[in-house]
Amino acid sequence: MRPTLLLLPGLLCDAALWAPQVEALSDLADCRVADLSRDDSVEAMAGRAIADLPEKFAVAGLSMGGYVALAIMAMVPQRVERLALLDTSGRADTPEQKRRRQALIKMADIGEFKGVTPRLLPLLIHPARTKDEALTSVVTGMAERVGKDAFLRQQRAIIGRPDRRPLLARIHAPTLVVCGNEDAVTPRAQPRTRRQHRHQPSRGRAGMRSSLHARAAGADNCRHAAMAWRGALRSFADQSVRRRGSYA
Repeated sequence: MRPTLLLLPGLLCDAALWAPQVEALSDLADCRVADLSRDDSVEAMAGRAIADLPEKFAVAGLSMGGYVALAIMAMVPQRVERLALLDTSGRADTPEQKRRRQALIKMADIGEFKGVTPRLLPLLIHPARTKDEALTSVVTGMAERVGKDAFLRQQRAIIGRPDRRPLLARIHAPTLVVCGNEDAVTPRAQPRTRRQHRHQPSRGRAGMRSSLHARAAGADNCRHAAMAWRGALRSFADQSVRRRGSYA
């Protein structure tokens, strides 16, 4: 029996974000993509995402999906066999980040929701790919499908999320932490040694490697979107199979 892998999309993303990974991992894992558009807190998103899952599962989350993955770890750590955190953060929003999100909420409320515009694309994908219509249409199409109402719920959920850094050292599931080396949304920090992680609070990369069970990776020519992580996630899923001693 294949292990279950729960895939958690980012802000203004849906199942299309994970389509390449679902295809690439279909022989290794039963991939389930959560709908994170219906709730206005990361805890409610987490509860809905795991409601129909088997007792044990692996989790991978991108950006906002990473916030939800950490909420799952806070709720049911004993059920999570492996964890992958992609281009995400363990920190709560700063006051300035909250103000920017509140301004976006206000603009959307008065009818100025524009989804992902061409001006925003270079934040999400590498500048060399911004003319790749096959890729950019996936990004803009997801935002259009998710829509304004879900965008408002998601922004409120992100604003209200707690600081998860105290949780990180208590995560015992094997964890993969991945970030694009040119990610402008959640920039990658300088690597730190295990000794540093044991004795010092981690700064940068939002403390994501504070867990001694974490392995970090980066990728060149990558920014914030998850389409590039097939290789890292295949290794992640394969290790889940090996750990269980099962393959189907």
